[in-house]
Amino acid sequence: MPRRTPPSRLADIAEAARKVFTEKGYRRTLMVDVGKELGLSHALLYRFVESKEALFQLALLGAIDPEQLSDLPTPLPTPAPGEALKPLADWTAGNSSFPVVRTALTTDGCADIRSEFQGVVDEYYSAVEDNRALLALLERSAADFPELRELYFGKSRRGQVDMLEEYVERRSRFGYLRPLPDTTLATQFIVETVAWFAWHRRDHPAPIDADDESVRRSVQVLLAAAFIPDDVRVTED
Repeated sequence: MPRRTPPSRLADIAEAARKVFTEKGYRRTLMVDVGKELGLSHALLYRFVESKEALFQLALLGAIDPEQLSDLPTPLPTPAPGEALKPLADWTAGNSSFPVVRTALTTDGCADIRSEFQGVVDEYYSAVEDNRALLALLERSAADFPELRELYFGKSRRGQVDMLEEYVERRSRFGYLRPLPDTTLATQFIVETVAWFAWHRRDHPAPIDADDESVRRSVQVLLAAAFIPDDVRVTED
């Protein structure tokens, strides 16, 4: 019968695996690398996970929701073909709602574009800031893992960006946002600005001396200033 390992121990292994996979990528990461990160022997790590595939799945589970670790058997078995990314697929299905932008897409009119636009930006900001450890793991590993690349870049992230682009295009077309020479590039400008301030700035060698809330609010205000014309009309639906 599979053993049950204290969740705290599995959490340590999941976090070490996430860190190493993020640093080295999927292909270059070895079981021994994670063992060294933990101070465990290579052989002892196999008491907790059967393989590198199982270790990656454990890293995913830990980054998505550490509480899931309490129900796992040890050693965690090698996932069946097509099952390694199931935790990510389940998470994507439950975290792709973006209610602010979805609600905005139900109408062509807007009573308060500044409030709405800043709400849309803040929604994406939260999604990045709250999941930055998971996103780093996915982006670094996707280059070596075709199924992960397709799920993350081809479906999950692409769907989110497409929805934002539809919002930007529609609000620009009806005069609420500035005329844009290229809606796709404008949308990417929002995406990359949010990603840098909500995530990448934390790893910058010369970090910004500002608290998180000030950074978050500044991103909302500055993007609104860039996209919303000074004489924007206000209408009721």
